[in-house]
Amino acid sequence: MKIRFKIIFTLLLVMHTFFGIASAHKQAVTFTVPYGNGNTIVYDLKAGLYNVYHGKTSIYSSVSSTFKIKDETISTTDKLYRKYTVVPVSDGFGKGEKYVVTLTGNNLPKIEQVFYVYPGKDFFLTQIVLSGKSLASNSIIPFSGNIPTVTGDARSVFVPFDNDTFIRYNAKEFKAPFSNVSAEVGAVYDNTTRNGYIAGSVEHEVWKTGIRTVANTQSGNKVVVWSGYTEESVTRDHIEHGEVKGDVVKSPKIFIGYYNDWRTGMEEYAKANRIAEPPIVFNWTKPTPVGWNSWGVMQEKLNYEKATKVADFFADSLSAFRTGNTAFIDLDSYWDFMLKGGLEGDYSKLKEFADYCKSKGLQPGVYWAPFTDWGWKDGPERKVAGTNYTYGETWTKVGKGYHDIDGARAVDPTHPGTLQHIDLVIGKLKECGFKMIKIDFLGHATAESTHFYDPTVTTGMQAYRKGMEYLVNKLGNQMLLYAAISPSLATGRYVHTRRIACDAFKSIDNTQYTLNSVSYGWWQTYLYNFVDADHVVLNNESEGANRARMLSAMITGTFITGDDFSVHGQWSARAMAWYQNPEIMAVIKNGKAFKPVEGNTGENASELFTQKIGNAYYVAIFNYSDNPKEFTLDFKRLGLPAQKYKVTEVLQGTNTAINVKLPAADAALYKFEFAK
Repeated sequence: MKIRFKIIFTLLLVMHTFFGIASAHKQAVTFTVPYGNGNTIVYDLKAGLYNVYHGKTSIYSSVSSTFKIKDETISTTDKLYRKYTVVPVSDGFGKGEKYVVTLTGNNLPKIEQVFYVYPGKDFFLTQIVLSGKSLASNSIIPFSGNIPTVTGDARSVFVPFDNDTFIRYNAKEFKAPFSNVSAEVGAVYDNTTRNGYIAGSVEHEVWKTGIRTVANTQSGNKVVVWSGYTEESVTRDHIEHGEVKGDVVKSPKIFIGYYNDWRTGMEEYAKANRIAEPPIVFNWTKPTPVGWNSWGVMQEKLNYEKATKVADFFADSLSAFRTGNTAFIDLDSYWDFMLKGGLEGDYSKLKEFADYCKSKGLQPGVYWAPFTDWGWKDGPERKVAGTNYTYGETWTKVGKGYHDIDGARAVDPTHPGTLQHIDLVIGKLKECGFKMIKIDFLGHATAESTHFYDPTVTTGMQAYRKGMEYLVNKLGNQMLLYAAISPSLATGRYVHTRRIACDAFKSIDNTQYTLNSVSYGWWQTYLYNFVDADHVVLNNESEGANRARMLSAMITGTFITGDDFSVHGQWSARAMAWYQNPEIMAVIKNGKAFKPVEGNTGENASELFTQKIGNAYYVAIFNYSDNPKEFTLDFKRLGLPAQKYKVTEVLQGTNTAINVKLPAADAALYKFEFAK
């Protein structure tokens, strides 16, 4: 009896102790979330606010979240009851912890403010989750907080939603009064020290997200992450963001970090996107793609005879311009000139071209824009090939009108007419034996619409996912998928390689335009298998301008030429001399974008880029101006070791000192090999 009493007493004592701790735990005013290497989040349960510390330094303060539901805006700082729980989590980021602050109030859905943290990761992910009955919201702000004054050469980068209309990245001066909204990700940093704040969405299947950065002498500096962002000049939308509906409505997961080098932060952000939304396209394990595309010069003059002569030139005169013993010969727009009877007709000539490329040891490529109607001005009654629908039935509805951009009208990615059209064209191209496809004007599929055919789809990004998943599944694993005009981040799931900017051709201005996107978007090299600088055209430009355009592709990551090699000219002679240089091919085979040295060039491009390949360090230098320019290479700023070295200029094969003088409109690539 005494033993039984002691056991019961002991159990009661343990239970009292446990529940006492639990009660104290619930009543604690604040709790701390450790993450990364000595970083913390300190959450005030009474106020509904939290601060973020990098070591002991406050980097984000008074952070809150808000959302709109039933035309009412609710904030985590409102009069709500708050409690938190923590559970282990294991996902693509590794083993970590998930902290959930649950907020409840009268007549409100259940609100969860979620934090994901992982040891060794100097960022955290945060998200708002709403649970209830038949909820709908088109605006959630998962993160809104203050940052300290950024000293030195303070910058805030505008990142475009896509690469259409020759839009540019812009490293704007972050000085009050200032306000900037960037698409999907934002960065605020001091270009001198490179210390910087990174915030952005890592999920893009439902929401469009904007990052507002504000510098204000009275209210201070702020970073606000807003899911539900639309702006015609950026996202191309004519109406507000669609509502996300369901019994559970989630914001995307938001990446929040602070880095000693903002460039490292952007690379970590890109890698986080690829983990959060793993590609559904098959992984490309073959070498870096190289080849030719007809849009560079040939354009509407494309025909079978000219295209096969290009294949002959590659087989006979550019035989060393290869990765993995092959190159792609890609037919851009106007390949349908080779058809008889239109898209439902005879593809035999197109198949003959594909077979001819293969007979020469080359891979045939093709082009298509699956979510556009280019003939919309001819009226709505035209039949969509491969279907019983008219184009008018498939057009994306936007208020009382439609979504028109680049001369094309968007078609609903969820409409059976659009999907059956994909069945026809992709089926025929696969039968022809194509091994690469360049898909274009994908941004048309992201448009917010008044009504989608699929009633479960209510946002532009949901429609994009629906259309792209269908397209990728139809393509299977036969072709390399290359995206041209497309959303910068949301396309990572669907393609192997993506063009970094809009069309670029031959001039030094085209080179500078392309490298603006590399200067502030190079980090996408970790989101895609490859990023690409578009077709490299030499044509009749100066040797220096040719060199710069070639190098712009080399440092972006892949190399697609664009000259008309069916006829001989200055361009073909230079291509034969340059494109087969083993040192140049070694850089191309690496397949990764170079990193910019400076981030303070506004809408222009950095002049210096670096990359480590094997044991060698490469430094690319560009002079975009009309006058000669001298460059002094600062090893510390470039990230090069302070050791004895051997240096070679790769493009012209000369040795040089660290003081470089470049002619107007020219470029150079230096290879540094250091003693071990």
